[in-house]
Amino acid sequence: MTLAVSNTEDTVSTVYAQLRSMAASFAFKPGERINESALSRDLGASRTPLREALNRLVAEGFVDFHAGRGFFCRALTDERITHLYQARMAIECETARQAALRAESDALDDINASLDSTADEYATCSDPLRLLELDEAFHMNLARLADNPELTRLLTTIYDKIRFVRAADLRSLQAAGRTTTERHRIILDLVRNGDAEGAAKAMRQHIENRAQHASAAVRLAFADLYAPQDTP
Repeated sequence: MTLAVSNTEDTVSTVYAQLRSMAASFAFKPGERINESALSRDLGASRTPLREALNRLVAEGFVDFHAGRGFFCRALTDERITHLYQARMAIECETARQAALRAESDALDDINASLDSTADEYATCSDPLRLLELDEAFHMNLARLADNPELTRLLTTIYDKIRFVRAADLRSLQAAGRTTTERHRIILDLVRNGDAEGAAKAMRQHIENRAQHASAAVRLAFADLYAPQDTP
């Protein structure tokens, strides 16, 4: 009996991880009803673990559920994106503040070395997902220096919810010949100097600047999502 329970939990966890990744990347279009039968077939999972995984995603805000209608991909609206950026700002300002109070020099050296080693790639990268990976690496590494795993967990969830929009935003930023590297270096220097309030303020300015472009990023994301697919 214990083994059966374990297998069921493993199946749900596997399906959940797959669905979470799909929801974060908008494999389902915003507002689209999720076809459980087709999804069950595609993932090779029965309806029971699929439903449990979907309910987890509802609790986390990745998927919406409407009684009598089923599960739907979350809507990608200006308001929703604004709320997520506000939550991101609150978390990252605090992680920057705590990092300035706790971070060791060696850990900060590692982040600085990472910025140096990826600067050229960051400036020329044409893959928006790789660009996003490089950008997120700085923020997540800095967050870990706050030594608060709950803040890191919350930030990971926020990033998953705005990943598609941030990829579009970073791509448009790069197209304008700009990157976020210099902002990252300013924040890192303030953390290294132990200036907790200065680091938090710089982080706030950095995120507010990107949030101002969120609506345009949403429109760009929609254009990508609904662009006609090329036929072979």
